[in-house]
Amino acid sequence: MSDDLEMIRVPNISDFLEGNKVPISPAIRANGFLFISGAPPIDPETGELVRGDIATQTDVVMRHIGAILKASDSSFDKVVKVTIYCTNSAYFRIVNEVYMKYFGDHKPTRTFVTVASWPMEFDIEIECMAVA
Repeated sequence: MSDDLEMIRVPNISDFLEGNKVPISPAIRANGFLFISGAPPIDPETGELVRGDIATQTDVVMRHIGAILKASDSSFDKVVKVTIYCTNSAYFRIVNEVYMKYFGDHKPTRTFVTVASWPMEFDIEIECMAVA
C-alpha cells in the first residue's frame, strides 16, 4: 500500500473479515479522509454477526461504524457521506430512528438503496466517508 494510504485494523471486526475470507479493510485513511467499507451487523465487542430485527441490526452496524471511527481518531460528527444498503424499503423509518441516535443534529449527505441480499444473513449494511 502506498505511503499516503493507511489501512485501519479494528479488533474483532478485522478478525471477523479475515476469518470469513472477506478481502476488504474495514477502513482506509487517504488524503485527509476516512473511507469506511460497507459495515454489516458485526458486533464490535464480540466480532460476531448479529441477527435480529432491523432496529437491532442497525444499532449494531452503527456501533460497528463507531468503533472504526474511534480506531481512526475520527467521529460521527466528521462523517460527510453515508450510503445505506437495505433489503426492504419499508425499513426506512426504523433505520432512520436508530441512525438519528448516533448522528443527532449532524446530517451528512446520504443515500438509501434497496438491495436483494448478501451471502450472509443480514438486512443492512452502511458505508461512509469521514474527515480523518
